[in-house]
Amino acid sequence: RTRIGLRFLLTLIIVPFLAQILSKQFLVIPILESTRSENKSQIFINSDLEKEALHELSNFQSNLRFESLLNNAPALSSEVIKEKIKEKAIEIAEEFNLKTNSAVSNVFADLISLISFSIVIIYSKREIVILKSFIDTIVYGLSDSAKAFIIILFTDIFVGFHSPDGWEVLLEGFAEHLGLPASRNAIFVFIATFPVILNTIFKYWIFRYLSRLSPSALATLKEMDE
Repeated sequence: RTRIGLRFLLTLIIVPFLAQILSKQFLVIPILESTRSENKSQIFINSDLEKEALHELSNFQSNLRFESLLNNAPALSSEVIKEKIKEKAIEIAEEFNLKTNSAVSNVFADLISLISFSIVIIYSKREIVILKSFIDTIVYGLSDSAKAFIIILFTDIFVGFHSPDGWEVLLEGFAEHLGLPASRNAIFVFIATFPVILNTIFKYWIFRYLSRLSPSALATLKEMDE
């Protein structure tokens, strides 16, 4: 049963992971490239990417002028400068076109990954029961101090004093992954509400269920928390 539980746990991780990677590389991206090649004017998927590209091009222009002055070299003609800027603009456009394709493909690949995960869950009811039994055996086998330590670690990571920084990085990374503009207001609203809700649910679980399942672990948790 332990082997079945571990194998099913690995399946839950590996199957969606492989589905996401393989579908993105061999299905979604080729379709996107063939579709978007007809509309090359649509390079940026959001305004943040456009601002980033313009900032990169502006830095290149500034560096070009700075190096020309610093090296005491003959001044570059306007035609040469325009040609170099044009080459850099084409390079940046190709780079951000790939970023846009990657972001759009992530949306569809993630959906395929979620579908594959759901299919595994639907057709693995027996394995789910075995996995739950396996996890229960591990949890109940832990000492009270270990249970309390894991609970405190979990709460500090997700709802602790430094958790807003972690949530901010996580949400910005998720928005970039899907090609969405990272709205600071939306992120701050999420940080101000979701950890509070999560903390309330967690405290309710502790005093409603942990006190009944493992009173000694609850006592140890209170002592460690103090």
